[in-house]
Amino acid sequence: MAATAERIADTPASAPMPAPAHRAAQPDDQIVLLDHADWSDYERLLEIRGESAVPRLTFIDGVLELMTPSWYHESDKKTLARLIETWALEMDVALRGAGSWTIKSKLAKRGAEPDECYLLEPIEKEPSRPDIAIEVVRTSGGLNKLEVYRALEVPEVWFWQQGRLQFYGLEGEQYQRLQRSGKLPQLDPALIESCMGAPTQTEAIRQLRRSLEQGR
Repeated sequence: MAATAERIADTPASAPMPAPAHRAAQPDDQIVLLDHADWSDYERLLEIRGESAVPRLTFIDGVLELMTPSWYHESDKKTLARLIETWALEMDVALRGAGSWTIKSKLAKRGAEPDECYLLEPIEKEPSRPDIAIEVVRTSGGLNKLEVYRALEVPEVWFWQQGRLQFYGLEGEQYQRLQRSGKLPQLDPALIESCMGAPTQTEAIRQLRRSLEQGR
């Protein structure tokens, strides 16, 4: 799949994301890795968890990750989602949010639950995967999410980490680092990053709207 954004680096799906810097007085996400798990273990835990939002479950190659996000993780996730959705509304982009949709494939033996995910509308049939999956990274030591999403054939994965928004587009069978989103090329990552630094979510939205209005 050829992304419309400029490719700035070749990043194999097996390459780990850099570890987030330590943040004083901000508790990390809690991650537990279970080795020697099989697909039935993964599906059983999904069933036991039911409609609860936690723990978030990721499965790859016989390893099951259980992640309980911190308050800071969820705050970043929500702020980023509100900014993206406000941007789409202001720019008249038809975007459908699907939250932490459980995306899985028994054939590929992969399963993931992004922090947020989106599909570009119109949607003609029931989708099996989002167009964009978003991961907030605050803690090192978890599974390689790019490898999971590669097998699930998710076209784009965004990472929010250390105050930066990073984009990866699936080209052929590997993800490549992108300067901008290929799905939403009009989205300026520098603007989103700036708004994420606002003291409150409300001020972040106001800042975004002011910037977009000034650009018209």
